[in-house]
Amino acid sequence: MNMASPTPFPVSGQVAFHRSELALILGLYGRMVAAGEWRDYGISCLKDCAVFSVFRRTAEHPLYRIEKQPKLRLKQGQYSVIGMDGQILKRGHDLKTVLRVLERKLIRAVDD
Repeated sequence: MNMASPTPFPVSGQVAFHRSELALILGLYGRMVAAGEWRDYGISCLKDCAVFSVFRRTAEHPLYRIEKQPKLRLKQGQYSVIGMDGQILKRGHDLKTVLRVLERKLIRAVDD
């Protein structure tokens, strides 16, 4: 029986987040879940980019997308945070720096 089973790992020719990158993203995700801001996430490994999408509810459009596009690493930077409306909120070469735009939202959520 030769059944093709889906693999949780990206196949050759796809972009994926490295373990250290996922550790930063999931750390932020955990803090936002604890604050009640985020409830679900999805990861897509595509041919030219990897996308981590965060949702307030599962059936909605993503609140934010954290994208990794290696072809931009020598230009504006390979990491970007994109809002629900498609606007790029932050782009850069260092993932930790790029994620700070979402950390500010966490500080506001706790202060409210």
